[in-house]
Amino acid sequence: MRIEIPKEKRLVHEMRMPIRWGDMDAFRHVNNTVYFRYMEQARVEWIESLGIQVAPGTGSMLMINGFCNFYQQLSYPGELILKTYIGNIGKSSIDLFTSITLSSKPDFISAEGGATMVWVDLKSNKSAPWPQYLLQMMA
Repeated sequence: MRIEIPKEKRLVHEMRMPIRWGDMDAFRHVNNTVYFRYMEQARVEWIESLGIQVAPGTGSMLMINGFCNFYQQLSYPGELILKTYIGNIGKSSIDLFTSITLSSKPDFISAEGGATMVWVDLKSNKSAPWPQYLLQMMA
């Protein structure tokens, strides 16, 4: 099953990352689990760019689900371009999407995926409405 990435989304962050030798598995291609780590790093950099600490504080953005559609095998060496997009913004959640391309083929998507993130009050350990300053930054 392939999950459709919505066309209605807004680019909010772009980064480059090398493919590391250790990212490959016995088949000499990047292991499927590593794509999730790539997307995680892109999300973390975007979240930090908003001024949010990913280390526990009083509130944080936590992932409640994620997926990845694989289109092309990747292998070492190579450099990736990861683009993070905002989709739907809810009362306490946001849909994020990430595309992964090789810098040598920036117009060809190797993989793309998404995650639903929720703002959580870490004292009560429950979802909470977005702080107003974050909502303004994301809108």
